[in-house]
Amino acid sequence: MPENQIKNNQYEYKAEMKQLLHLIVHSLYTHPEVFLRELISNSSDALNKIRFRRLTDSNILEPDSELKINIEVDEKENTFSITDTGIGMTKDDLISRIGTIASSGTLEFLKSIKEENKSLDANLIGQFGVGFYSVFMVTDEINIETTYADINSKTLLWKSLDEDKFSIDEIEQKPRGTRIYFKLKDEFKEYAAALKIKNVLKKYSNFVDFPVYVNGEKVNIVSALWHRKKDEVKEEELNDFYTFISNDSNPPLGHLLLNIEGILNFKALIYIPGTAAPTLFQDALDKSLQLYSNRIFIQDNCKELLPDYLKFVKGIVDTDELPLNVSREVTQSSPVISKIKNVLVSKILGQLEDWAENDKSKYDKFYNNFGSLLKTGINSDFTHKDKLIELLRFETSLKSSGEKVSLKEYVQRMAENQKEIYYIMGDHRNFIEMNPNLEYFRKNEIEVIYLTDPVDVFTIPYIFEYDKKPLKSIEKADIDINKNDDLNSSTENQNNNILEQFKKVLSDKVEDVIESKRLVDSPVTLVVGKQGFDPQVEKMMQYIDKNFTHSKRILEVNVSHSIIKNLTGLLIEDKNIELINNSILQLFEGALLLEGKLSSPNEFVKRMNEFIDLSTKS
Repeated sequence: MPENQIKNNQYEYKAEMKQLLHLIVHSLYTHPEVFLRELISNSSDALNKIRFRRLTDSNILEPDSELKINIEVDEKENTFSITDTGIGMTKDDLISRIGTIASSGTLEFLKSIKEENKSLDANLIGQFGVGFYSVFMVTDEINIETTYADINSKTLLWKSLDEDKFSIDEIEQKPRGTRIYFKLKDEFKEYAAALKIKNVLKKYSNFVDFPVYVNGEKVNIVSALWHRKKDEVKEEELNDFYTFISNDSNPPLGHLLLNIEGILNFKALIYIPGTAAPTLFQDALDKSLQLYSNRIFIQDNCKELLPDYLKFVKGIVDTDELPLNVSREVTQSSPVISKIKNVLVSKILGQLEDWAENDKSKYDKFYNNFGSLLKTGINSDFTHKDKLIELLRFETSLKSSGEKVSLKEYVQRMAENQKEIYYIMGDHRNFIEMNPNLEYFRKNEIEVIYLTDPVDVFTIPYIFEYDKKPLKSIEKADIDINKNDDLNSSTENQNNNILEQFKKVLSDKVEDVIESKRLVDSPVTLVVGKQGFDPQVEKMMQYIDKNFTHSKRILEVNVSHSIIKNLTGLLIEDKNIELINNSILQLFEGALLLEGKLSSPNEFVKRMNEFIDLSTKS
């Protein structure tokens, strides 16, 4: 007996399902018309499944019946029904697919939408495996009659009883497929009008790959756009088809209509969305390319056709080089799929290269949406790594906030004597620009790349160099800075003395203390040793491993700064060693504070108050 069964024919929704239904009915949906889109989508999926099955199996119910969707509405009775001749559902399907949430994390996401007082717009409905439940917006009770495709299958009636329970019973035998019917709430009686249904279908489902009838009248025009010539396809048709396959009512940023012939044969209609889904990095909720063979649906979300860093791409791929009975397991190891994948990646990256060169505003919009995901290809796709590097864009110290440049543009502006490409990592631009390690570069107008995207931590180490120039963090101790100061031997000795005092006081708190070449306005800064990680990398390592310990830093001291000169004078005169030592500790902990690594703020503040007290005495 299923764990949620309470009587012979009655079942309780699982706890999370009850919460989901309550959210849907009372809080989230603001576009009730999308219930029709979801029902059409489900019917289309069921029809695709039976179409695929009957290619290799004639031992099914009604193997020759027309594959279609039929909608009947009655304005007088205020009723709605949708019937498909698809594969139908078994009793286990009704319990598992209708009584539980399909995708993990769905409930948590929808709860967060509610808590933030947001509405769940039409673009998000259907992306979480819960589209069927949108029907509860327009009705209080749903009935599902379904007959599975297996020979001798019985017709079942699923009926929602309230927000807590549903029932399943055997009823009089009906044709193969599924019928969903219900009475509309009074406030949604407009959906009992045939004209209204036709208008909604035109908006959302005009390209369903099966005939759709409304009260006996066929309302959709089935057209495989990817089999037509480019000059025969209108922009409006392309946008309508994108809306249908993506559930995104915003127009795409661009498309590719491909007809590849030769050693490899396939057709494709590829879209690059104009907006990024909130689930961009969540694999379980992705839907990318649909795979067809000679216009016959094979697979809904064929991940083998694209690398993960391009999974935002939507569209259709249709090839005649796959057997119609191909399985998901076969596509995972198919050399045909691998070859198609290589062509698709090259074509998509080529499109992006064209935008980057000839339509900067379009490419900027693309990069703002999908740049983070695109970067992940640097450490996973070595075949196209060079192309991906050329597509990267970064903010820099010489450009205004929001303006991004390529590595090629950076190198073109480099001075002749600059041998390295400099970068710095940080949580955001404002934080980076307060970093003392930027002072020398800012004073000398040397451009520094700002890396504020968390993904950069995992991608920049795989670039190594560009145009034979190594990428180097300015927080590293061994950067190539040529700063020439004319010092006489006595001044040099004095500087050495204060540096030795820093080492004595800080002892094992630092890896080393050295004179700084990069500081201009600040007295000290912390930098990373040759073998150490950038501070941002260490932060990410700590997220991954709670036991990760930070490496010791090298403290650089600006010997020309007035504070350091004052301390040097006190040291020479052998005056107030306690003040010198406390000042050294305060300078060091201030540098830790800027890095976000000060573990003892109480001591820091106490010492600061002592300095204030000392300086304000008359």
